[in-house]
Amino acid sequence: MDPPIQRDFLPIDLGPVLAANHVDGCVAVQADQSEEETNFLLDLADKNDFIKGVVGWVDLRADNLEERLQHFAQFPKLKGFRHIVQGEADDRFLLREDFCRGIALLGKYKFTYDILVYPHQLPAVVEFVGRFPEQRFVIDHLAKPDFKKELSHDWAQHMRAIGHHHNVYCKLSGMVTEADWEHWEQDDFSPMLEVVLTAFGSSRTMFGSDWPVCLLAADYESVKGILENYISGFSRSEVGMIMGGNARTFYKL
Repeated sequence: MDPPIQRDFLPIDLGPVLAANHVDGCVAVQADQSEEETNFLLDLADKNDFIKGVVGWVDLRADNLEERLQHFAQFPKLKGFRHIVQGEADDRFLLREDFCRGIALLGKYKFTYDILVYPHQLPAVVEFVGRFPEQRFVIDHLAKPDFKKELSHDWAQHMRAIGHHHNVYCKLSGMVTEADWEHWEQDDFSPMLEVVLTAFGSSRTMFGSDWPVCLLAADYESVKGILENYISGFSRSEVGMIMGGNARTFYKL
């Protein structure tokens, strides 16, 4: 039997899901490391109003990067970029001179940067975000802790250190796929959510669905419910920030 995400997913699939869950918009984030992917997402955003922003890909190590950033700056819905650092063998990839040279140019064009890493890469992230105090960063998927295991002291320590940098946000997303796909429970996520919400606060954390990847373990409603249940005791304004307001602020939607 093929995995549930082994097919094309397009706005026609997502639109009804957002409507059913009372979500009025989303940010589309790259999965392929190519400018073709960036252009594809921008085209989808142009044709679908509920796609409020795009996080694309550009070669941040390229000699002609500034020329490419000038090009992409003409698209209002392009909010920032991401590199799939979790797939890089070098744990300190983020600190490479050519990559940092590219990151240093993003602020000039008001672009954000999504940090996609695994926990073992977090020591480099701590140093990385410290180098660029004016650059807007967001950690994707809580840096993918293993929800099948107990809370990792190292992961928690690094996330707290990153949280001290007020230019860094964290997406509360990608949790179910790092848990037991068939037997996860609400309580599996509470220890890690407590660490992140304490470290970053309600003003620098944001809900993310990780749809359609989340479908490996849960539907959109269940993913949203995990976070809504956890923050049900928060104030109305805090819930509003976490479930949408902070994403609007960070990505300038």
